[in-house]
Amino acid sequence: MGQEVLLEMKDICKEFPGVKALDHVSLTVKRGTVHALMGENGAGKSTLMKCLFGMYQKNSGQIFLEGKEVNFKNSKEALENGVAMVHQELNQALKRNVMDNIWLGRYPKKGGVMIDEKKMYQDTMEVFAELGIEVDPRRIMSTMPVSQRQMAEIAKAVSFHSKVIVFDEPTSSLTEQEVEHLFKIINMLRDNGCGIIYISHKMAEILRIADEVTVMRDGTWVATRPAAELTTEEIIRLMVGRELKNQFPPKTNKPGEVALEVEHLTAQYSLLKDVSFQVRRGEIVGLAGLDGSGRTETLENIFGIATRKGGTIRLDGKTVRNRNARESIKNGFAMLTEERRATGIFGILNICENTVISSLKKHLKGGLVLSDKSMAQDTQWGIDTMRTKTPGQKTKIRSLSGGNQQKVILSRWLLTEPEVLLLDEPTRGIDVGAKYEIYQLIIDLANKGKIVMVVSSEMPELLGICDRILVMSGGRLAGEVDARNTTQEEIMTLAAKYV
Repeated sequence: MGQEVLLEMKDICKEFPGVKALDHVSLTVKRGTVHALMGENGAGKSTLMKCLFGMYQKNSGQIFLEGKEVNFKNSKEALENGVAMVHQELNQALKRNVMDNIWLGRYPKKGGVMIDEKKMYQDTMEVFAELGIEVDPRRIMSTMPVSQRQMAEIAKAVSFHSKVIVFDEPTSSLTEQEVEHLFKIINMLRDNGCGIIYISHKMAEILRIADEVTVMRDGTWVATRPAAELTTEEIIRLMVGRELKNQFPPKTNKPGEVALEVEHLTAQYSLLKDVSFQVRRGEIVGLAGLDGSGRTETLENIFGIATRKGGTIRLDGKTVRNRNARESIKNGFAMLTEERRATGIFGILNICENTVISSLKKHLKGGLVLSDKSMAQDTQWGIDTMRTKTPGQKTKIRSLSGGNQQKVILSRWLLTEPEVLLLDEPTRGIDVGAKYEIYQLIIDLANKGKIVMVVSSEMPELLGICDRILVMSGGRLAGEVDARNTTQEEIMTLAAKYV
């Protein structure tokens, strides 16, 4: 059973204006297996899956599902034929509840006309019970953390009784416990004969969960190997075409005097309560904790995009109010948000517009007209510094891979020349080579005396680049540790302190 071919994609080609995204790529997925798809940002992984799912129409090539050739015109057709995809960037009806999102377009009907709310609730609870998901089906999506919304999306995919399920960076917003839960779900689906395609940049996950691994580079197929025969080093070499000996750059920053002081920070509409800490110039401070612990809320309250109930923020001894994003930017703060699609990119705008939108005053000519030349220069600096893969500055940002979108947003904030850089999951969905570049950029900023605060769900990341780690639990600061002399166990113990 494990050797029966379930899905076969042959010689798939896909072109966009100015770029060949896929060049004769092939992929074979066997029934009852987990097949990992790996590659750097822009390698073509998501594009290949969107061709399978009917979101893009391939230029040439063939797709066979259970031996029968298919060519889905849209995602609805793919779902109805047993192919589901859990996207990295969640695209949900946030003002509707969980069960509405799961059964949208296929509501159970009473008498063929009225929506049967009772049956919809029961059907949702059945799927949740099967997957071990504890979420209220009547809860509004916008009130839930990203991790729970992701679980609802997985439940939706399973509810279609799918033969093939694509997971695109499914653990990018999950804590370690949630990752374990997800792996249980994936193993159950695999045991039931489902074919899983798993896209991730996390090597340890791939080597643990996958049966086979396919590596892509620059829109081409590089290799397909049994996961048991691969090492982290070998996967990286196949992905980037070179060896990457160190995961993190050397820490060369030397923290100076205290510059940022946060006292008794308390949020109006979240559990954040009485958080106080100090950060020195040139210091990189991490924020760790379980999902919903208050990590993100701390950054959002400092930056003024969440309503503060109380607390004081001082920068270089001067009190700053930071009542909104505009005031925060003026005061020398910048924030990279966790959810790119919802709060990061302007999807209908191009790379140039997305890059300079937070620093437009710099590009005024005579105080009245924006200088195209000045904006183009800054945009090119961002593309070169971040090594962003894009056909050009006028390319719509929504056509880039998730990792390359992240690079554009990061360059946007760097152009505001902030004194305090607040980063929420800065390497989410970013490949191993690009991660190293972003880590180096963070250390370079600290070397220039900037203050950097980083929220990350990846413990090795915090330990690898931070000087100190503040651990959040239940909306409170549970403690702080020296990144050089702590362990993951110590951090997790603090994270569970007020849960």
